[in-house]
Amino acid sequence: MSSADDRRSRRRRNGEGSIYQRKSDGLWVGAAYVLTTAGVPKRKVVYGESWENARDKLLQLVARSQQGIPVPDRSSCVRDYLSYWLKAYVAELRPKTAEGYESVVRLHLVPGLGGKRLDKLSAQDVRVFLASCRQKCLCCTNRSDQHRKPDKQCCSIGRCCRQYPGQRQIQFIHAVLRNALGHAVREELIMRNVATLVRVPAPRYKIGKGLTVEQVKALLREARGQRLYPLYVVAATMGLRRGELLGMRWADLDLDKGLWRPDKTLQRASGELRLQDTKPESVDRLSC
Repeated sequence: MSSADDRRSRRRRNGEGSIYQRKSDGLWVGAAYVLTTAGVPKRKVVYGESWENARDKLLQLVARSQQGIPVPDRSSCVRDYLSYWLKAYVAELRPKTAEGYESVVRLHLVPGLGGKRLDKLSAQDVRVFLASCRQKCLCCTNRSDQHRKPDKQCCSIGRCCRQYPGQRQIQFIHAVLRNALGHAVREELIMRNVATLVRVPAPRYKIGKGLTVEQVKALLREARGQRLYPLYVVAATMGLRRGELLGMRWADLDLDKGLWRPDKTLQRASGELRLQDTKPESVDRLSC
């Protein structure tokens, strides 16, 4: 086939876009008008080292548009999207949960991934980021020892204590990133959630044995006569969470029937005490 026939065979039909080679670096460029998240078609480009490579990428781009899958309209960085996600979604969660998410974003995600483009973030980026988190001293990251007494300080005076995060914290960092990118997918800002492609081993928890009956009796004997003795009795016998114990109210008691329904939990978030509804599994639990 002659070069003229070859060029004619490579000619794109209307709506398929165009492919051309840049003279500056020899890179092949595919361009087409496709549907974007703004609701209007815009010209988007893909790049390839060969004509065939650019063609395959362009066909994929056009196919997604024809299937009604819009292409991200703007290339925001991870930092900007996380800031938006915290305000738009996380702020509506329970205060303690929102505080934990914000802490992970501020201390880990933004410093580690914030400068990367959201639509260019890859599974490899996430793997490298999590590997760096495993080697990052929490005391240095949180600068927590600045509020300690001078003889208890370490990282802020240049002597790292090497308090590395445990597997549970790595899992939580990964979960927050996965949650944020999941919202970006649903908002059609990115095509897929690359955090789901990275597996993080689940931590192994030790099974708590709790106190023996004799130990509980000894504890209550020592606590007898103190102002919080009734609270210790409830804690030792009902198996409630600390927040539920501190959130107890007279309104939750039915003295006639001898029933108590744990309805509220007390949590400290952002330096404030907040009375919240209990978790769903606690709502239907009746105590007597």
